Amino acid sequence: MNQEGTQDELLKQALDMIRPWVKEERNPQPNRLDVVIGREDLLAVVEALKNARWGYLSAITGMDRPATSTPESAEQQEGAIEVLYHFCERNNVLTLRVNVPYGDASLPSICNILPSATLFERELSEMFGVNIMGTPDPSRLLLPDNWPNGVYPLRKSFTGFSEVTEAQK
Repeated sequence: MNQEGTQDELLKQALDMIRPWVKEERNPQPNRLDVVIGREDLLAVVEALKNARWGYLSAITGMDRPATSTPESAEQQEGAIEVLYHFCERNNVLTLRVNVPYGDASLPSICNILPSATLFERELSEMFGVNIMGTPDPSRLLLPDNWPNGVYPLRKSFTGFSEVTEAQK
């Protein structure tokens, strides 16, 4: 973005641009803006940021939000993965937060908009089990080819392997 402006103005510009899709917003620190959007709006928001030339995608990260139950309620809520898309402009960080439930942990690929996202998407898929629909390269990035399907090492439910494998003997 070539427009001049203070740091606060840059974040305000970004928020104004994507406001139609924002469900929630917060400023966790100076020069940081976190917005919650729905997965159905992800492509539109990323496209808007790209078209405005607002920053660059610095990372996609995941956070596991496992199922919870409270003593007051016998109901257990389904766990979810919160996917964070971090965009930087100067020393400002805009984070798009998208929640996907375990039972439907899928997101559209943003690689048609930002081809550089492919490595981040592959890591997210492999480590958290988020299915990235339409990604150009769904192959493994970090884990060995013989890693068991359905085992995601960055989910809180993963505690390691209890059985000794042939390679460990």
